[in-house]
Amino acid sequence: MNWITNYVRPTINSLFSRREVPENLWQKCSECGTMLFHRELSDNQNVCTNCGHHMHITPRDRFTALFDGGVFTEVAVPEPITDPLKFRDQKKYPDRMKAAQKKTEEKEAMLVAAGEIGRTPIIAAAQDFSFMGGSMGMYVGNAIIAAAEEAVRLGRPLVLFSAAGGARMQEGILSLMQMPRTTVAVQMLKEANLPYIVVLTHPTTGGVTASYAMLGDVHISEPNALICFAGPRVIEQTIREKLPEGFQRAEYLLDHGMLDRVIPRTEMRSELITIIRMLMGLSPQVVGDLPAPKADTAAEQPEIAQAAGSSGDAVKTEKASKDAADSSAATS
Repeated sequence: MNWITNYVRPTINSLFSRREVPENLWQKCSECGTMLFHRELSDNQNVCTNCGHHMHITPRDRFTALFDGGVFTEVAVPEPITDPLKFRDQKKYPDRMKAAQKKTEEKEAMLVAAGEIGRTPIIAAAQDFSFMGGSMGMYVGNAIIAAAEEAVRLGRPLVLFSAAGGARMQEGILSLMQMPRTTVAVQMLKEANLPYIVVLTHPTTGGVTASYAMLGDVHISEPNALICFAGPRVIEQTIREKLPEGFQRAEYLLDHGMLDRVIPRTEMRSELITIIRMLMGLSPQVVGDLPAPKADTAAEQPEIAQAAGSSGDAVKTEKASKDAADSSAATS
């Protein structure tokens, strides 16, 4: 009996059992608990179709939805020195980097790209929170400087999507030095009279908030994004008081004048096009194009006009003849 139970029955079941469902076909919304089909979620830019909760989205997926036709060109970023402080906690810093690169399939925590949105050329930079918490290190500083230099060279506005937990502790003071470096990069854009638009996503905290994320000409945020320097738990433990509901969230900051807009991710593209074209002094976006007139139609226009003129002359001649006949009849 044990032989049949332990070997024969499992063998038969494995032969005739249904094929297992592949993983990652469904994803559960962390806000409302709704199970969402992966393709439906991807088409909606990782926004829950039931409650509107904004989930994490990678920079590449964001750029695919942002740029015309999903086409963009990556901007090269200078490589910094690897592990200059020889930092080690539970793991070596290079080992953590390799693990993050394997997990995200990205080189670092920021992606810089050039392309067009609504036929408006821009430079865009986006942080990846899944890469070591989107932490700001030397590479991120180099990426922002490269984005600003490319924007100035091409005369394009810069749009930056922030998502970070602050400075990268494995790089110590070298990470904190990126705060003044990125501030200088933003100043380059201002001196060139080019718009710098910041889109703050969940979460944007620490040294990122204290530097380039709050230096934009226009500050936009996704709904319910946490935007702060020190988090609410740290503040509550420090002052030993309960903070107001929604404190440091996007809607709270909008009410208190720290943000200009709170826009859902699915509407962000059209909002950015409108703002950029207005700041650049361009005409409003052309939403739809009428087809060009056919060559045959253009050639027919003189013939139609000539035919209309001939018929008009015939009518005039007929009317003149009728008037002459009436006058001769009256004379007789």
